[in-house]
Amino acid sequence: MIRINLFISVKTEKRARLLDVATSLTEASLKDDGCVAYDIFESHTRPDVLMICETWRDEAALTAHESAPHFTTLVPQLRELSDEMKSERFQF
Repeated sequence: MIRINLFISVKTEKRARLLDVATSLTEASLKDDGCVAYDIFESHTRPDVLMICETWRDEAALTAHESAPHFTTLVPQLRELSDEMKSERFQF
Protein backbone atom coordinates (compact mmCIF):
# COMPACT_ATOMS: atom_id res chain seq x y z
CA MET A 1 0.00 0.00 0.00
CA ILE A 2 0.99 3.60 -0.50
CA ARG A 3 0.43 6.45 1.95
CA ILE A 4 0.80 10.09 0.95
CA ASN A 5 0.76 12.82 3.58
CA LEU A 6 0.26 16.24 2.03
CA PHE A 7 0.97 19.26 4.23
CA ILE A 8 -0.64 22.51 3.11
CA SER A 9 0.10 26.01 4.43
CA VAL A 10 -2.63 28.56 3.76
CA LYS A 11 -3.37 32.17 4.68
CA THR A 12 -6.44 32.81 6.84
CA GLU A 13 -8.34 34.63 4.09
CA LYS A 14 -8.01 31.63 1.72
CA ARG A 15 -8.51 28.87 4.30
CA ALA A 16 -12.29 28.42 3.93
CA ARG A 17 -12.10 28.19 0.14
CA LEU A 18 -9.17 25.77 0.31
CA LEU A 19 -11.11 23.57 2.73
CA ASP A 20 -14.06 23.54 0.32
CA VAL A 21 -11.81 22.43 -2.54
CA ALA A 22 -10.06 19.83 -0.34
CA THR A 23 -13.44 18.47 0.79
CA SER A 24 -14.61 18.11 -2.81
CA LEU A 25 -11.36 16.33 -3.68
CA THR A 26 -11.75 14.01 -0.70
CA GLU A 27 -15.36 13.11 -1.53
CA ALA A 28 -14.50 12.29 -5.14
CA SER A 29 -11.25 10.48 -4.32
CA LEU A 30 -12.94 8.15 -1.83
CA LYS A 31 -14.94 6.79 -4.79
CA ASP A 32 -11.79 5.97 -6.78
CA ASP A 33 -11.00 2.28 -7.20
CA GLY A 34 -8.14 1.41 -4.89
CA CYS A 35 -8.62 4.28 -2.46
CA VAL A 36 -8.31 2.82 1.03
CA ALA A 37 -8.52 6.13 2.93
CA TYR A 38 -8.56 9.86 2.18
CA ASP A 39 -8.83 12.30 5.08
CA ILE A 40 -8.35 16.00 5.82
CA PHE A 41 -6.88 17.06 9.15
CA GLU A 42 -6.74 20.57 10.58
CA SER A 43 -3.82 21.40 12.87
CA HIS A 44 -4.82 22.31 16.41
CA THR A 45 -1.53 24.10 17.01
CA ARG A 46 -1.19 25.99 13.71
CA PRO A 47 -4.40 27.25 12.08
CA ASP A 48 -2.52 27.86 8.83
CA VAL A 49 -1.69 24.16 8.36
CA LEU A 50 -3.86 21.37 6.95
CA MET A 51 -2.91 17.81 6.13
CA ILE A 52 -4.45 15.41 3.63
CA CYS A 53 -3.66 11.74 4.23
CA GLU A 54 -4.23 9.37 1.33
CA THR A 55 -3.86 5.59 1.34
CA TRP A 56 -3.87 3.67 -1.94
CA ARG A 57 -4.00 -0.07 -2.60
CA ASP A 58 -1.16 0.06 -5.13
CA GLU A 59 0.71 2.17 -7.68
CA ALA A 60 -1.87 1.51 -10.41
CA ALA A 61 -4.68 2.91 -8.24
CA LEU A 62 -2.64 6.02 -7.40
CA THR A 63 -1.72 6.57 -11.05
CA ALA A 64 -5.38 6.28 -12.09
CA HIS A 65 -6.36 8.74 -9.34
CA GLU A 66 -3.78 11.27 -10.53
CA SER A 67 -5.31 11.11 -14.03
CA ALA A 68 -8.92 11.44 -12.85
CA PRO A 69 -10.86 14.61 -13.75
CA HIS A 70 -11.42 15.55 -10.10
CA PHE A 71 -7.67 15.38 -9.45
CA THR A 72 -6.64 17.32 -12.56
CA THR A 73 -9.26 20.00 -11.82
CA LEU A 74 -9.06 20.37 -8.04
CA VAL A 75 -5.36 19.90 -7.27
CA PRO A 76 -4.36 22.97 -9.34
CA GLN A 77 -6.93 24.93 -7.32
CA LEU A 78 -5.32 23.70 -4.08
CA ARG A 79 -1.92 24.80 -5.36
CA GLU A 80 -3.27 28.22 -6.27
CA LEU A 81 -4.90 28.73 -2.86
CA SER A 82 -2.00 27.42 -0.77
CA ASP A 83 1.14 29.21 0.30
CA GLU A 84 3.08 25.96 0.25
CA MET A 85 2.43 22.26 -0.31
CA LYS A 86 4.80 19.48 0.74
CA SER A 87 4.20 15.76 0.46
CA GLU A 88 5.77 12.66 1.95
CA ARG A 89 5.25 9.22 0.42
CA PHE A 90 5.40 5.96 2.35
CA GLN A 91 5.06 2.32 1.26
CA PHE A 92 3.90 -0.42 3.59
